[in-house]
Amino acid sequence: MHSHEILKRAADSIGVKALASELRLSPALVYKWCQESDREDPDASGARNPLDRLADVVRVTKSREVLDWLCHEAGGFFVTNPRPATNPIRVELLIHTQKLMTEFSALLQTVTGSIEDDGLIDGYEADRIRQTWEQLKATAEEFSVACERGAFSGKSENGEEAGAE
Repeated sequence: MHSHEILKRAADSIGVKALASELRLSPALVYKWCQESDREDPDASGARNPLDRLADVVRVTKSREVLDWLCHEAGGFFVTNPRPATNPIRVELLIHTQKLMTEFSALLQTVTGSIEDDGLIDGYEADRIRQTWEQLKATAEEFSVACERGAFSGKSENGEEAGAE
C-alpha cells in the first residue's frame, strides 16, 4: 500500500476537515497528501506527504531512533525483520541466543549502574534503562519471529529439509 493511500484511510476515519483542523492545516493540503504524487511530474495533483518525508529521513540518516520514537508515540516499538540465516541452523540459534542474553545482561548492568551511586533512578537513568529495554525487546522479538518462521526448524522456507551443519 502506498503512503497516500494510508493517509487517505487515516483521514477518512475522522474526516479530512477534522484532521486538517487538528493539524492547523488547510483541508486542501491534506487532500493533496491523500493523492498520489510524482516527483518527476510537476503537474501531478498530489503533494509529498509527511509519510514520504519521514521515510526519506530514515533512509538518508539511517537512524532507527526516528522509527523507535514514532512507534513509542503510537504505543508500541519497532522491530526489524529477522535476517535470513547465513550459518548452519545450530550456529544461528546459538548466535541468536547469545545476542538475547547479551542484551538482557546490558539491561541488568544499566539498572545496576543507575542505583549504585545513590540508590535511586533519576530521569536520565530512567531514559537509559528505557533505551536498553527497547533494544532487549527488539532482540527478543526478532528471535521469536525467527522461531515462528521456522528459522531453526531444520527446514527451508519451502518446507524441504535444510542442512543442519
